[in-house]
Amino acid sequence: MSIPEISVHELALRLADHDPNLQLIDVREPEEVAMASVANFTILPLSQYQEWSPTIASQFNPQAETLVICHHGMRSLQMCQWLQSQGFTNVKNINGGIDAYSLLVDPNIPRY
Repeated sequence: MSIPEISVHELALRLADHDPNLQLIDVREPEEVAMASVANFTILPLSQYQEWSPTIASQFNPQAETLVICHHGMRSLQMCQWLQSQGFTNVKNINGGIDAYSLLVDPNIPRY
């Protein structure tokens, strides 16, 4: 099953809408998030999978739209695939990750 993607421009528009039903997940490591981040994302580092994975279905609504970000888009793609395997029906990978967001949307976010 293929994973839908959204552009960083679309992400910026969605964030501006302040949709309370939109679920935002950042799978980068804490030190990466400390360097560069977008507000309102829940941080779920892939390296800490064992800690947060048992409660994912109670922490998030499997039917709600869920957008996943990482540095360039590879780890977030893995997370989207895993979420789908857990019954999440509306997950989208943020194409290009935070690096593209910094380049194309918000140059105030540092690149690393």
